[in-house]
Amino acid sequence: MESNRDLFDLYQRDVYRTCYYMVHNASDAEDLTQEVFITLFRSNREHIEHLKAWIMKITVNHCLNYLKRRNSLHMKVSANPYLFTGTESKPVDRLVEERESAEEWAVYMNRLPAKIRAVLTLRYMHDFTLGEISELLAIPVGTVKSRTHKGLRLMERILRDAGVQIPEWEGDSYEQNRRNLEA
Repeated sequence: MESNRDLFDLYQRDVYRTCYYMVHNASDAEDLTQEVFITLFRSNREHIEHLKAWIMKITVNHCLNYLKRRNSLHMKVSANPYLFTGTESKPVDRLVEERESAEEWAVYMNRLPAKIRAVLTLRYMHDFTLGEISELLAIPVGTVKSRTHKGLRLMERILRDAGVQIPEWEGDSYEQNRRNLEA
């Protein structure tokens, strides 16, 4: 029975050469060679009669799996080019403006208490429902609603203090709607 070091020394060149001929890329072939030997070192090879054939079979299977994954990725990219053109087609000034805006909002959000910030982030940045937020944070739905309401009020105050113009909401105010519902 050969040690791992002996096994590596004896078959490393054959494994690398096979990987290189299959994937046509030196760095990918090195990575695949490493994966093959990790698989070999973790396997029980005591009862293998034809060791070289078994190693080459593992090598070829690793390479085929890699090529299949790579082709699948290429197919997905070519089938959905719009997913990868979003930021490239935007002008540089628009990208800078969006980044500055995101940094501004981060400053405003950091002024909120942590519990309220967590609810607002999950609700408005990640589009979770009130029920999902309730489960994620292990708090009642009513608490999620009250933190959302309080957070929006605090954010409005923070924005007004910062001099941001907040458009008036057309229609009845929240309090007016509430009174109408109670009547």
